[in-house]
Amino acid sequence: MNFYQQVDSNRHKTWLLISLSASLLILVGFVFSQVNNNPIWLYIALAYAVISSFISYWWSDKIVLTISRAKEVQASDSPQLYRLIENLCITAGLPMPKIYVIDDSAPNAFATGRDSKHAAVAFTSGLLAKLDKAELEGVIAHELSHIGNRDILLATIVSVLVGTVVLLADWFARWSFWGGGRRRQDDQGAGQLQAILSIVAIILAILAPLFAQIIQMAISRRREFLADANSALLTRYPEGLIRALQKISADPEPLEAANRATAHLYFASPFHNKRGVSGLTKMFMSHPPVEERIAALRQINI
Repeated sequence: MNFYQQVDSNRHKTWLLISLSASLLILVGFVFSQVNNNPIWLYIALAYAVISSFISYWWSDKIVLTISRAKEVQASDSPQLYRLIENLCITAGLPMPKIYVIDDSAPNAFATGRDSKHAAVAFTSGLLAKLDKAELEGVIAHELSHIGNRDILLATIVSVLVGTVVLLADWFARWSFWGGGRRRQDDQGAGQLQAILSIVAIILAILAPLFAQIIQMAISRRREFLADANSALLTRYPEGLIRALQKISADPEPLEAANRATAHLYFASPFHNKRGVSGLTKMFMSHPPVEERIAALRQINI
């Protein structure tokens, strides 16, 4: 598979998963509204999710950088790193992002920001100390690809869909628990249909949040594959990124700056670096297993 086939495949799979998320939201909203005989639930849930995602989209970069204790550095502080990023930005046609360093011995990195003009890339001190130039270029190119592909925007869209599904399911479960929807049905046929819809709604209330989160993680994994492929194109040297993945996954140092809320942003998952991950566990991972990322890179012909 050549580079362009790999990119097209990842993009098609991403949009297929987004379509599945949207379809699940429509299905859940329709069934719950029918059972409740009132669409107001869906409207309130959508408004809540959109407002929450709007706030996250505009200010999440500052929040994440603060939580991670990242400190901004200038060109004079780290001229070699600055030149590497500047050269790759020119190649990728991207403006220079702000550069941050996290004082953590575990090697990792992440990109954040709502668009390429308001982007930032953060590197741990361990990454800068442990990777050689070719490996570091591969990681930088990967993070710049996230910026160029507008993955923060995509993540926000998916968060709106998944957040709304989870919110609707939670509201319906609470409403049902307190006896909502127990209406008298004069028409026997209508009563039977209402009973069927109620059963379907209860099943959706239990399973929809689980399916939504599985889809969200699958989209995140597809974007990692796409960023890896874009990195290989930018550097013209996939082996550098492969070596970086191997070093980072084998490093025993725990990433103290990461937590469950920020783990999905990092170049490599700080919680799932071990090999031999089961299929069930993989469905809930935001990053593909390292061995799968390496195998995909080795299949790319540039």
